[in-house]
Amino acid sequence: MNELISIWLSEQGFSAKYLASGATSLGICLIFLLAALSYYLAKHQVLALINKVIINSKNTWDDTLMEHGVLSRMAMLLPLVLVLFLTPFIIGTSSVASTLLMLFSKVLLTFQISRCISALLNVSKNIYQESAKQRFLPLSAIIQIIKLALYLVTAIVILSLIINRSPVYLLSGLGALTAVLLLVFQDTIKGLVASIQISANRMVVAGDWIELPKYGADGDVIEIGLSTVKIENFDKTITTVPTYALISDSFKNWRNMYNTGGRRIKRTIIIDIGSIGFYSAAQINKLTNAHLLQSYLSDKKQELAKNEQDNNSEQESNSDEIAQSLSALNNRQLTNIGTFRAYITKYLQQNSFIRDDLTCMVRQLAATQTGLPLEIYCFANTTNWPEYEAIQADIFDHLFAIAPQFDLRIFQHPSGYDWQKNA
Repeated sequence: MNELISIWLSEQGFSAKYLASGATSLGICLIFLLAALSYYLAKHQVLALINKVIINSKNTWDDTLMEHGVLSRMAMLLPLVLVLFLTPFIIGTSSVASTLLMLFSKVLLTFQISRCISALLNVSKNIYQESAKQRFLPLSAIIQIIKLALYLVTAIVILSLIINRSPVYLLSGLGALTAVLLLVFQDTIKGLVASIQISANRMVVAGDWIELPKYGADGDVIEIGLSTVKIENFDKTITTVPTYALISDSFKNWRNMYNTGGRRIKRTIIIDIGSIGFYSAAQINKLTNAHLLQSYLSDKKQELAKNEQDNNSEQESNSDEIAQSLSALNNRQLTNIGTFRAYITKYLQQNSFIRDDLTCMVRQLAATQTGLPLEIYCFANTTNWPEYEAIQADIFDHLFAIAPQFDLRIFQHPSGYDWQKNA
């Protein structure tokens, strides 16, 4: 083909002195013209037709091919292949221009093939994330290590093409650099090992809500990569922590809360100890009208009556004054704090927003200098954060408002209003 171009140029009156260089230049222009034409046809004609077919198809996996540019990267392979095969045919193999052009096309072709494989890996990752119900496989870390190996091999192949040596020749020299490579890629190696351990133990998956106080992270896991884990905090900031930190440091994972479908409510009400006392018979009769306390008070009245009858039989021999004092000391009596605790228990049990199949109790904690803590421990029937907070607030709104009905005072430190009122 180069001879035909030279003959044509000589017929056009081209100087014989520049005939060889002119034929080579014209051949290069022809090669690039054919390559550009093939790229145009592949990119704007064939690929456009394929994109229409993909858009109209019912499948979703083929849409990811467009999103990650797999087909457009493959379209770039056609002109590079044409340059590689047309160069010896049009220019020949003896000229320097032919050698450089073929080397250039081989280097770009190798790099473009790597980019196509990289895009296919992204497609596989996307399909896995959309289809997998439980994404315990550390696919992001695996794909990153494959990409790292892919581009490392690509760099070796390109370097071997440039120096015109076998890739095996370059790979044999990597043995001496093993210590250096281990030092350079130590975080990558630790991240890979951590990813495998995280996957094997099913510790964290993308979408989990985790807390890492050491790194100030509290939010949802976006991605578990080879060397870093991205966490989107609830204030929409992003915290990046090393992958191996999930193995070396402790963290809290809230996944099981979502799987259970209930979120724990654990909060205390501080009761002023000075307001705790016994109930009189009149006060008990007044509380009998409370629907939630009817069964509790009925049972307690029977217990108290039996206890009082047993004690009175022992006190018949004593004088009336002594009997009255012993009755106050020996007979069981209801307290307002115990009745309030029973009321809270019944209130939680009949609340439709509280799970009845999980722990639900009201307990006393150790008294402190601020009063007697009553801890409410139960589970809301939702994991939605706003709904959970609304349920919790409604419960404690009611308890704070109902406490004075039991002659109990909720403790709080004196405020300016208290001093002003007592002035």
